[in-house]
Amino acid sequence: MATLKLFFSFLMVTVHLISSMAANRHMLMGNQMIDSNWYDAHATFYGDMSGGDTMQGACGYGDLFKQGYGLQTTALSTALFNNGLTCGACFEIKCFNDPQWCYPKAGSILVTATNFCPPNYSKPDGNWCNPPLKHFDLSKPMFTKLAYYKAGIIPVKYRRVLCYKKGGVQFQIKGNPYWTLVLLYNVGGAGDVKDVKIKGSSTGSWLQMSRNWGVNWQTGANLVGQSLSFQVTTSDGKMIKFDNVVPANWQFNQVFDGKTNF
Repeated sequence: MATLKLFFSFLMVTVHLISSMAANRHMLMGNQMIDSNWYDAHATFYGDMSGGDTMQGACGYGDLFKQGYGLQTTALSTALFNNGLTCGACFEIKCFNDPQWCYPKAGSILVTATNFCPPNYSKPDGNWCNPPLKHFDLSKPMFTKLAYYKAGIIPVKYRRVLCYKKGGVQFQIKGNPYWTLVLLYNVGGAGDVKDVKIKGSSTGSWLQMSRNWGVNWQTGANLVGQSLSFQVTTSDGKMIKFDNVVPANWQFNQVFDGKTNF
């Protein structure tokens, strides 16, 4: 009887451990993507293999190499761009159901939204960035990881995923003494920022910033000579407070490391 009790105790512990491991695995998998569903779209590419044409762009980024994005980027059609609110979001994309052009066993690519693929209403047919079409205009190096470049356009499956960025969120201070413009980049997690607040060491309270365009946020407050703190909220509602990440002797066009990330 004692042996039987010991066996059942061991069995219950084993079941509990397996259940806990499964739950933890599910939680981990759940944290690795925003939406596990795959959606239909198409993809093209712009620029050459050097990626020079993909720099700057409608989201307000600058040199994507210096900012850590490199060539792992995409421009979005109107249906996905959402007037710039999707800037910074990350997508997993794979070539789908086109054996003539898709590389066999190509797998998928991960890219960050950094630009806009504009519609052309004078050309309603053959313009893949016209609404309501969902379309990715990739850098050429990313496109050629999925398919032969001669394909020009390919059917793809895509899904939103979390962004994994090295280092902290970066804050570039631009503008003038009467108008402060802050470029946020290298944002992890959901990637796309929905709210920013700023506080100077002398202001005493948080000031609401407004989106100027893309990933650039602005305020009309004079903050020169003050150390600066930020509250940044991504589209999934997660907020991080960056206290005194900008020292009081900051200068315009300098970049400051937030040290932490989403």
